Amino acid sequence: MKMVLDPPVSPPLGLRPKRVHEAGGRGRRSFALFQAARHPGPLVWITPAHLREYLLPAGLPAGVAERLHLLRPVGETDLLWCIEEVLRNPAVALVIAEPQQPLSLTAGRRLQLAAEAGQTTGLLLSHEGGGSAASETRWHCEPAPGSEDSTLHHWQLKKNKRGTNGDWMLHWDGATAAFHLVSKAGERHQPAEQAR
Repeated sequence: MKMVLDPPVSPPLGLRPKRVHEAGGRGRRSFALFQAARHPGPLVWITPAHLREYLLPAGLPAGVAERLHLLRPVGETDLLWCIEEVLRNPAVALVIAEPQQPLSLTAGRRLQLAAEAGQTTGLLLSHEGGGSAASETRWHCEPAPGSEDSTLHHWQLKKNKRGTNGDWMLHWDGATAAFHLVSKAGERHQPAEQAR
């Protein structure tokens, strides 16, 4: 019997396909939009009907609004059912969902199995302490605006079932899928000039 290994996570900041991932923190929606801009194909964003925040097409990265489908189920049970059914659909590239309550291990595992069946990638936007033990990766995302730049983000990979964790500071303007990694203070990408 031949064993086939999954490809590694796309460096940097990629999500392993056919798995469900998780992002928390104040910058979790920015991270989700960043992922939406990087995933080609249809996108589905599932939010509970009672949330008052809406995605405005004019504020989305280039090319996302045309591919985005918004679903607003009533109640947490319907929301989980909706996530599972959309993850099973092989036509969908990325499913972003905002559950309001922590997921049980059983619910998280069901979503992983649905992602594998549909060969779809899922991203759950969780509240503090509201994640799932079954998630493939867990990201903590915070805005990091400076005095001259409001487009800095600090994204940390806190849990990774198949690799190492990471910590990135990046400049992403939210308009395209392009981004720049920002060096930490005191770090160089080039060698220092030699003294003569």
